[in-house]
Amino acid sequence: MRPATKEYELTIDNHTLPITNPDKPLWPDAKVTKLDYLRYLLIVAAPLLRYSKDRLLTVIRYPHGIGDKHFYQKNAPDYAPDWIQTHTWENVRYVLCNDRATLVWMANQAALEWHVSFHLAKDETPTELVFDLDPSTDDFAVVIESCLLLKQLLDELQLPSWVKTSGSSGLQVYVPIELCYSFEQTRQVGHFIASYLVSKHPSLLTIERFVKNRGDKLYIDYLQHWRGKTLPAPYSTRAKEQATVSTPLLWEEVPHCHPTDFTVYTVPKRLETFGDLFSSVSAPTKRASLDAILGFLQSQ
Repeated sequence: MRPATKEYELTIDNHTLPITNPDKPLWPDAKVTKLDYLRYLLIVAAPLLRYSKDRLLTVIRYPHGIGDKHFYQKNAPDYAPDWIQTHTWENVRYVLCNDRATLVWMANQAALEWHVSFHLAKDETPTELVFDLDPSTDDFAVVIESCLLLKQLLDELQLPSWVKTSGSSGLQVYVPIELCYSFEQTRQVGHFIASYLVSKHPSLLTIERFVKNRGDKLYIDYLQHWRGKTLPAPYSTRAKEQATVSTPLLWEEVPHCHPTDFTVYTVPKRLETFGDLFSSVSAPTKRASLDAILGFLQSQ
């Protein structure tokens, strides 16, 4: 039997990669094929990798596109090339999202979502404090209002913050912090901030973990921020009909934004216009201290 011919080959950083089924529609409604997806990833590779480098990677794979079955993958597959960097953490051999060739190889396996840890693979120190704003309804105005209230409080606490869309239904707020705190400490701070906001806006916000008990309130998720847990990386695509992307924003954009504004087609132009709006999180020149808040909490 003759071996199957390779439909396409791409050479990246001295690695020649076969691209199978380049015309496969991965986001059919948005008319995004595998080749379109690979082009997008190569455009956003630098800022995506800037944040994701050396973090534990979980991908969601959709072998036949977003309308079909999918599965989460944490363990590096046995057939992965030996040049792909990995790290074993808690008995899982994770891929490290460290270079363009790894992005392309994983994308050819129909990895359509890229979720990374809040800490580096070899160091369980959280690199930022994160709040995931998860709405209970389709009304994005609630997400915007909640996000701006959180921003106001963080400003009052003198904690600089950056925001990105989740690529799905919410917004996510990041505060780069000094690399000296444990996840137990960041959880204390996250709980304090979220609980304070809920106490001030009880009809709008909740920290109730069970969806059935939230009603139509927005959930401020501070619990996701923990060792080994993940959120979508900046510039990660999401498995949504419009081929949306988890996209960093300017704070002045928040009052008028919607997740569907930011897609495989629109984000490359944003990068040309604004540059990497997440660079202050990915490679911060200054990190915030949580000492004052932790000191206050310990005194109560």
